[in-house]
Amino acid sequence: MDRANAEQGGTRRVVVRVPVEPVEAAVEADAVDAVARAGDVMVRGPLFGVAVRDGARAGHAQPWRVLIAVTAGCPQVARDSLNSLLWFRAKDEAHDRAERRALLSAVARLESELVDELAVAGTRYRIVRAEEYAAAGAGGIEEPRPTDPEPLFPDWSRNAKGPEIDADLILDPDAPLTPTQALERLALRGLSYTGERFPPDVRADARRALETHPDVLLLPPTFTVVEETERGGWKPAVGPHASAHSARLSLDFALTWAWPRMHGLIPVDTNTEADARTAAAAAAEPELVEYAAASDALRAGRVNRLEFQGTTYRVARTRRLLRWGPDGPEGPRPSDVNSQAPMRIHPALDEDGHLVPED
Repeated sequence: MDRANAEQGGTRRVVVRVPVEPVEAAVEADAVDAVARAGDVMVRGPLFGVAVRDGARAGHAQPWRVLIAVTAGCPQVARDSLNSLLWFRAKDEAHDRAERRALLSAVARLESELVDELAVAGTRYRIVRAEEYAAAGAGGIEEPRPTDPEPLFPDWSRNAKGPEIDADLILDPDAPLTPTQALERLALRGLSYTGERFPPDVRADARRALETHPDVLLLPPTFTVVEETERGGWKPAVGPHASAHSARLSLDFALTWAWPRMHGLIPVDTNTEADARTAAAAAAEPELVEYAAASDALRAGRVNRLEFQGTTYRVARTRRLLRWGPDGPEGPRPSDVNSQAPMRIHPALDEDGHLVPED
């Protein structure tokens, strides 16, 4: 169906483009193999972020784009991130008092209300909702694919910076798709919570979303370190990240720095440069040697599975589905749970961008 139909609440047509460029064709072939291996879809639950739409220019509506990555576990975390972003814009970037007043007015609302959409100086900000899921087959949860981007020379230093999730991502539900992307998108249009383990209000909101936001948009994959549970399931250990190497890097940090401190093997007041390798060399602590050995095994190559202290850790290829309606991306549902209430995060500012003393 065409765009006009979509704007009236119907579904969009899906435009399929067969990749011919060699690299893109290899990625598509890899995706075909992944579809053949997958037997199930494992849905974890919603994630939240912030999308923004600038005012129309020259009579043309601007597209929605991701402003804050869709990775927060509850809507309020995304609202708080938007609160901070607007506060710093008011402090450091506002061109005049009028713009600063508008930004601070939005901040004041975010400090006291469950706000899911704001308009400031012609720009719309919306808290958006996506479902996180992963494919699974006979070998368990899907791991990174051979054609997923990897650095030629992996940087394992603690200050290494990888790509950011959703950086500069334009949300375009009309963009052409490859055959496997189109298949996945069409197959997941009807994804909804139906099991009795979900509360009635959650199921009702999910059914309603199929009508209010009938289309879906697939966001770029993310990579999460998961650990196997006693019942054969998987739960996140670290992540998500924009690349498989960044996920491995976070597991390496946990093995060499965070977990040894959490378990009392390295005193928390020790110099921050100390890790399992240096501490094991200094103290000859057998358990620290085990942590360092696990890190060495992880760094041996593109390792996606690691056994450590009786637990299996895997780098999982996780995905996100964002529902889309006539007015754009779906926001939080009434049944979505907030982990905290709105609150003041930063000090007050005056109209000139100066901090206002608390007294």
